[in-house]
Amino acid sequence: MFWMGRSMGFRMAGMPMDPGMIAGMWMIIGGVGVAAYGLLPKNLSKQMAASGELVVAAPEDAPLSWAHWRLMLVLVVALVIDIMKPASLGFTIPGMVGEYGVPRETVSLVPFFALVGTVVGSFVWGVVADIYGRKASILLSAVMFVGTSICGAMPSLAWNIGMCFMMGAAAGGMLPVTYALLAEMMPSRHRGWSLVLVGGLGAVGGYAAASLIAAWLEPIFSWRILWLANLPSGLLLVVLGGLIPESAKFLMARGRTEEARRVMAVFGSKVKKVAAGEVAAAARGKAPPLSGRAFTGKLVALSLVAVCWGLVNFGLLLWLPVELVARGYSMEVSSGLLAASALIALPTVFLVAWIYSAWSTKYSLIASIAVTLAGLAGVLWLASTIGGSPVLPVALLIIGSNGIIAMLLPYAAESFPLRIRGRATGWIAACSKLGGVFAQALSILAIIPTLGATAWMIAAPTVLSLLLVWRYGKETRGRDLRDLDPDGHVFDKSGY
Repeated sequence: MFWMGRSMGFRMAGMPMDPGMIAGMWMIIGGVGVAAYGLLPKNLSKQMAASGELVVAAPEDAPLSWAHWRLMLVLVVALVIDIMKPASLGFTIPGMVGEYGVPRETVSLVPFFALVGTVVGSFVWGVVADIYGRKASILLSAVMFVGTSICGAMPSLAWNIGMCFMMGAAAGGMLPVTYALLAEMMPSRHRGWSLVLVGGLGAVGGYAAASLIAAWLEPIFSWRILWLANLPSGLLLVVLGGLIPESAKFLMARGRTEEARRVMAVFGSKVKKVAAGEVAAAARGKAPPLSGRAFTGKLVALSLVAVCWGLVNFGLLLWLPVELVARGYSMEVSSGLLAASALIALPTVFLVAWIYSAWSTKYSLIASIAVTLAGLAGVLWLASTIGGSPVLPVALLIIGSNGIIAMLLPYAAESFPLRIRGRATGWIAACSKLGGVFAQALSILAIIPTLGATAWMIAAPTVLSLLLVWRYGKETRGRDLRDLDPDGHVFDKSGY
């Protein structure tokens, strides 16, 4: 159907949605449910019961091998595929406005529901990852990418919005699961920089991939090609699934010892049970509780940081160019801010990865929050003056927000125990989209706060988040993740 429309510029709006097409759309949703059931682990209740009986020994101190490098490379590709999905939405809006003939506010429902999907998906996928496993969750995301590609041939805007919610749910869920898997498979001394680097390169690569598809293929195949690209990229992710191992920690926690042995052998470790009295020798610190003021404080602190980042990234930085034009700055200056964002993003990834690993995980995150606050102060100054240069405030905002998002989920994955790592990281990932949902809702309602009001609205909770991270955040640099999993049988500190 898509190819038949090539003589009309691939315009399909107005074509009837016949019963076969509607049935096919419902079958996509049902197919995702069938795939989810097929991925459900066998003997789940027995495996869940085993989770309290074993401490997991992933290759914490193993040397970095080709298996680790290969895993990092595959997960970078997976994140590029994942992040390019929501990143493509902005490029589809002008074409959808033109083809469907509806106001921009109506088409804005597409990114709005996509962001709502990422919020739901981030939390739900975190729970799924703690039940199904890390690898199975990534594969389920790939299946949803393939299914939602059908929107490239949809004549109905309403169905595009519905499928966009599903695509957002898949994309929002895979990011925290990827961090959880990598945190559990990398040796302690390499864990910090690898998490930040993989996440940062995946984010930059995802936005670059979406931009290239839009620049090269959208003029030829219309905005619909950005949806249809989900098909080959989703299938590629399914194929790459053969190179993604299940987390050895997760397998051991589910009592699947033999599978864990095979995985750990590839990554340079073995499994050997030691006496229960050697618990103290296996852990280098006191395990944190799963409740209480310290745990709640840490979760609230990181959640608030995530919400503030979403307000900056999906609100202030998107509204700023329009506001600057309204204040008399040229379109070239405003557009240059977006170009500067792309130029600053890539080197920032490598710098943040080095600082996070070489200096301090906790204080690197605090420093990024402080830089973001400096950028917000610059925006407040800009709002109160006439003719001031926006370059430094925007540069500080971009550097600070890039640093926050590069470190926040890796830090979260390192801060919570195995049995809740997926859902805790997923919850924080969901919070990073809540700010975006709020900002998009204001856009749909045509309510855009003034520059000064926006900066004050974001600055107040950002200050609070910095204080909470300072108070409740824990240093995770070089720390053995087994410190977070104190129960049951113990394995020696070498990872054997």
